Amino acid sequence: MPQTQTLRGMYIGGQWVQTARRFADINPSTGTLYAEAPDGARPEARMAIEAAHAAFKGWAAMKYTQRAHLLHKAADIWERRAPDYIAAAQAEGGGWVGKGAFEAHYVAEVFRSAAAACYHNLGEILPSEYGKFSTAVRYPMGVISVISPWNFQGILTARGFAFALAAGNTIVLKPSEDTPYSGGFYFAEILHEAGFAPGVFNVITCARENVGAMGDEMIEHPYVKGISFTGSTPVGRSIAAKAGAHLKKACVELGGKDSLIILEDAEMERATQAANFGSFMHQGQICMSVEKVLVQESIYPEFLARFAERAARLKVGDTADKSNVIGPLINDRQVARVKAQLDDAIARGARVIVGGGINGRFVEPTILADVTPDMLVYRDETFGPVVPVIPFATDEDAIAINNDTEYGLSAGVFTANEARALDIARRLETGMCHVNCSSVNDEPHVPFGGSKASGLGRHGGRWSIETFTETRWITLDRGGRPYPPVF
Repeated sequence: MPQTQTLRGMYIGGQWVQTARRFADINPSTGTLYAEAPDGARPEARMAIEAAHAAFKGWAAMKYTQRAHLLHKAADIWERRAPDYIAAAQAEGGGWVGKGAFEAHYVAEVFRSAAAACYHNLGEILPSEYGKFSTAVRYPMGVISVISPWNFQGILTARGFAFALAAGNTIVLKPSEDTPYSGGFYFAEILHEAGFAPGVFNVITCARENVGAMGDEMIEHPYVKGISFTGSTPVGRSIAAKAGAHLKKACVELGGKDSLIILEDAEMERATQAANFGSFMHQGQICMSVEKVLVQESIYPEFLARFAERAARLKVGDTADKSNVIGPLINDRQVARVKAQLDDAIARGARVIVGGGINGRFVEPTILADVTPDMLVYRDETFGPVVPVIPFATDEDAIAINNDTEYGLSAGVFTANEARALDIARRLETGMCHVNCSSVNDEPHVPFGGSKASGLGRHGGRWSIETFTETRWITLDRGGRPYPPVF
């Protein structure tokens, strides 16, 4: 897609709807204008919600095979257009070409996994004391509001809506204002070409100053029955609270302060590679990013040296150059956040082992030693390419350090002793844990989500189906239940 263009408008009811106002969509690598995006507010949100509501009855009544075929068609179109997505994700989101290629493959699999979910069992036969035909059946809810982030705008957007669509719900999507095209309108193009009926899938956008009003409408409107949100913990808390006040389901996948635990018998080459990937993939702008590397004392010096050597090889710069693996942070606010944590750590005695440089939105892969619990980088989510490496003595120490946070999303444990690893995994306060692999892991059909301040509910596979359906108890009585004679 060419740069510096005006996007066609919001996608509402199968039509591209123009707005009077637009906002700048910036290429974070160059600071230049990528596109002009439509700037909406509550009226556009209401229009989209009403379009989705009008389409719900027909979509929910459609044969499950037809919904599955449409999702497969969307997957086919997505795969055919993969180069378009990769280019957009690079220019709009600042991602490395390899990150875009991974997403391009993964999103197609999300659509196919959602299509498969159309064939899953959506109910149960229950025992009945009186010989009733007793069932628990899942039904679609109605309109689902999906608010998606900018960091993995392909995967996290698709996961937020595809399974809800498969279950028979209709969708209003608001992507991040930082990635309105690759995280929003690009999907509208795909589903429009696939032949989804008007109103089944809608996309609305707004400038940052209008996010609050548009988001409130997407929660409060009576036609909206559920909310899917992926983003920061502070915003997720607010959304979950507002949804609760209106007695609406909310599935919120939030931030993390994820640990990679390296035990003394870990395979060093594999462990340092996992640490490098987990800490610096997409500039550390992943909810599952390794934000603390915990290393057993006996191997700490060797691990630190080998990890630093790997990190120093990562090239930083505009990802239009495919050799640059580390691109920019998404905006200046994120840069300021990372710089504040780095400055605080150095002022309190942390040592920079490698990196530490900041040039505009580009932050070098940075490894810190001598990090202590009083530092911001120890307790707050960084969401940037800065990671402390912390020694520990015993398994209990590693578990305690991992759990010493309000977050609980993902973790990784490296050891040759699988039984030991599984025992540690069981005691970590995280929604996910991966043995002999990075904390950065995902597949379309798995229960993805965290505990504590990292989220509520689960996305993926049947867990998304459970989240975005209502369970109804329906019985068929064949005259077996007795009533009291007085009646």
